[in-house]
Amino acid sequence: MAVSETPVHGDHPTVASPTGQRDHKELSAAAFERTRMPMVVADARQREYPIVLANQAFLDLTGYAADEIVGRNCRFLQGTGTSPAAVAEVRYALTAGKGVDVELLNYKKDGSSFWNRLHVSPILDDDGEVAYFFASQIDVTKYRKVQALEASEHRLLMEVDHRAKNVLAIVDSIVRLSNADNPAAYASAVQERVQSLARAHALLSENSWKAIDIRNVIEAQISRYPDSHITMSGPEYLVVPEAVQPLSLVIHELAVNAVTHGALSRHGHGRLAIAWEPSPEDGRLIMIWTESGGAPRPQELIKGFGTTIVGALIEKQLRGSITRDWRDDSLAVTLEIRPG
Repeated sequence: MAVSETPVHGDHPTVASPTGQRDHKELSAAAFERTRMPMVVADARQREYPIVLANQAFLDLTGYAADEIVGRNCRFLQGTGTSPAAVAEVRYALTAGKGVDVELLNYKKDGSSFWNRLHVSPILDDDGEVAYFFASQIDVTKYRKVQALEASEHRLLMEVDHRAKNVLAIVDSIVRLSNADNPAAYASAVQERVQSLARAHALLSENSWKAIDIRNVIEAQISRYPDSHITMSGPEYLVVPEAVQPLSLVIHELAVNAVTHGALSRHGHGRLAIAWEPSPEDGRLIMIWTESGGAPRPQELIKGFGTTIVGALIEKQLRGSITRDWRDDSLAVTLEIRPG
């Protein structure tokens, strides 16, 4: 039995009979030893507060034998991960003769750690002085893991909700702003735009929803077009996840226009140059989309190119602006955006 013979003095609880009073110490000792809650008693009259009693549950929890801990201060349970603030809180309570409740990381004899919900209470002698400190320990490691898992799941759900709302807002814009005059053309345009978002989503998933280099964002949208007609130039520039999908859709719209009416159309043998450079003043990204040698552009196409979708995406989601410089067989589109 891992119990010291040192007596514990103090007020006795009310008992039912003289026999109960005579048996009080024996019953208390038996209850202390046999309870499944780890417990120790430390001598408050000695400077180092050495342990004088430790029950079997405490020995089982920590892995120590009775003769390895009796006479020692409980600090042997501390380790590299133990919070100094939590230790200071316990030390202050002991010095002041007060009780304390605290959770701290402790270590077993084999070096493994556990989260200890520690409760310390003073035990007074007949003169009202603190004679001992009673301490109970509860291993809350599993509980804290469940808490951490629940918090992680909550954050994940909030992030999924945020991402879903973002992409649904873009899809809503696609459905509302796409030209619906021709049902077949409308359905095809909406489908292609949703596929563009799907490619952006796949890119984000492959990169664990971390910031992505803009070159990769652009390539995901133009890789299906003849690369012999396309050049790209610019430094590494990381696009934050929430900007990848709207930027991808903007690039998709520009590429579709180039294929339908511009430098990449079957009517012309033009070239597309995409260049980007971060602004040294405020970190904005300046992207210049230059088409040359494309098919002649009727005036109605020039007026119709600045689609509401592109403008809305750039202004509302990318916090930027777009300007266009039209010529007979060329086009320069300048985007100033904040996707980083």
